[in-house]
Amino acid sequence: MPIIGSLIKGIIDVSQNFGTEENHVENQEKVLQELLEKAEFTAFGIYYGFSEILTRENQISTFQKWVPYFDYHKIHKEWWKQILAGRGNITWPGRPAYFALSSGTTGKESKRIPITEEALESIRLTGLKQISAISNFDMPADFFEKEILMLGSSTSLEKRSDNLKEGEISGISASNIPFWFRRYYKPGKEIAQIEDWDERVKHIAKNAKNWDIGALSGIPSWIQLMLKEVIDYHQVENIHQVWPNLRVYTSGGVSFEPYEKTFNDLLESPITVIDTYLASEGFLAYQRRPETSAMQLVTDNGIFFEFVPFQPEYIQEDGSLKQDAPVKTIAEVVPDKDYVLLISTVSGLWRYMIGDTISFTNVEKAEIKITGRTKFFMNVVGSQLSVNKMNDAVQELEEKYDINLPEFVLSAVKIDGEFYHKWYLGKENDLSIADEELAKSLDELLKKANKNYKVARSKALKGVIVKTIPIDLFFEWSGADKQKGGQVKIEKIMKEEKFQKFEKFIQQNQ
Repeated sequence: MPIIGSLIKGIIDVSQNFGTEENHVENQEKVLQELLEKAEFTAFGIYYGFSEILTRENQISTFQKWVPYFDYHKIHKEWWKQILAGRGNITWPGRPAYFALSSGTTGKESKRIPITEEALESIRLTGLKQISAISNFDMPADFFEKEILMLGSSTSLEKRSDNLKEGEISGISASNIPFWFRRYYKPGKEIAQIEDWDERVKHIAKNAKNWDIGALSGIPSWIQLMLKEVIDYHQVENIHQVWPNLRVYTSGGVSFEPYEKTFNDLLESPITVIDTYLASEGFLAYQRRPETSAMQLVTDNGIFFEFVPFQPEYIQEDGSLKQDAPVKTIAEVVPDKDYVLLISTVSGLWRYMIGDTISFTNVEKAEIKITGRTKFFMNVVGSQLSVNKMNDAVQELEEKYDINLPEFVLSAVKIDGEFYHKWYLGKENDLSIADEELAKSLDELLKKANKNYKVARSKALKGVIVKTIPIDLFFEWSGADKQKGGQVKIEKIMKEEKFQKFEKFIQQNQ
C-alpha cells in the first residue's frame, strides 16, 4: 500500500478543500501596491515617483500614466546595464541573485533577465500551487510516490566576474530544488549538470530503466526528442514499456496542441497533459482543472499583469509597443481577444513586454491560453496572420491527410516582384501528398480562418509555397543557430535575412 503517497494526497486534498475562490482583481491591486512599496527607494522607483503613486487613490491608473512600456532593449539600455556594471538598488532593492539567459527565438545574443531571491521564492510557491492542483485531476495515491523527470537546461551555471551566476531559468530553478523534493527529481544532479544536450539525453536514456517516472516536465519538442531516444535505446515500441507508471506531462513555454498527435504516438495509453507557463521572467500561470486546457494566471504571487490589445496599429516595426497603445487591467479584459502581455515583478521588471500574446478563455477565473508571440505575426501586404491561426491551419492539414507536421517555419519572400508566403513543414515520415497539394489546402484553410489573409490573397499576396523537410532538420537548425533543449523555442516566422540562412542550412544538410 502506498502509505507515503496516501499521506501526501490526503494533505493536498485537504488544502484544496479549504481553498476559496480567488478575487483576482483584489489580488492584483494588492500585488502592485506591494511591488511599489518594495521598490519605492530604488533608482527606478525614485525616478518614476513610486512614493507619490502610493499616495494616490487609484494607484493602478497613476502607475500606468507615469511609467512607460518597456521591452528588453529599452529597460536594458536605460536601467539593467547599471546592474550588469555592478551597481545595486536599480530596479529592485539590492542586486539580483542570478541572471536568466534567454535567447528566446531570435537566435541573437542572450538576454540577461535579473532573477532575485524573491523571484525564486515566487517560482517555488507557484510550483507548490501547481502540485496542489494535481489533486483536481484525480490521480491515485501511488502517483505521489513516483519520480518526476524535468528536462530543462543544464544546472551547471556560469559564474560571472561579479560572483553572480547565470543560466537558463529551468537550470536556475532545478539548481535550487528544495531538499525534500530531491528524492523525486530526475535526471538527478550529476546528469542535469551536463551542458551538451545530446550527451545529457544519452545519459537519461542509459539510466531510464533505473527510474520509476510518474511525470515529465519540459518544452514539447525537446521532450519528444528525449522520449524517442529512450525508446530507441531500449528497443521498445513506446515509452510506457520503460516507464509503465507515467501518468502526467506538464508542458510549458509553447502551446502543446501542435505536438499532441506526434506525442501520443510515443505512448501506450493516454496520459494527463497539464499546461504551465514558466518563462525566464517568472512562473506566470498553470492549468488548475481538468475541464479546460487553459491556464490560470497567478495573480497573488509577485507578478502584476497588464494587457494591450494585439492590433497592428499598436505594434512597432521591431515588435515593441507604441507608447500610446491602450492598456487593460485584469478587471477590464474580455474573453477571446488577443492581448500583448505586460508584467511587473519581484525581479524589478516594470511594465515589461514579455513577447507573448494571450487570450482569456474565462475572465472570472483569470484563465488564459498562449496564442503566439508578438514577433510571430505575419503582416506583409496586410495578411495579419497570428501564430495561433497558423497552428490551427497546420493541425487541420494533419487531420485532413492523416499526417504529422509538428514544426513549421515561414517567411514572406519576393519572387519576380510578387510576394509569396513560403512554408517549410517538418514531417516525421515520407508523405504521399505532394507539396503543391499541401500548399493549396493550406491556402484555403487560411482564407477561411482569416478575412484579412483572404483579402491579401486577392491583392498583393500572390500565393503560397510549401516545402516538406524531415523534422530533425528543425532541431539541427536550432542547435546550429542557438542551442538545443532547455527553454529554446523554434521560431515560426522569420524575416528575409534569417530565412535565407535557414534555407541555406536546409539545402546543405538535407
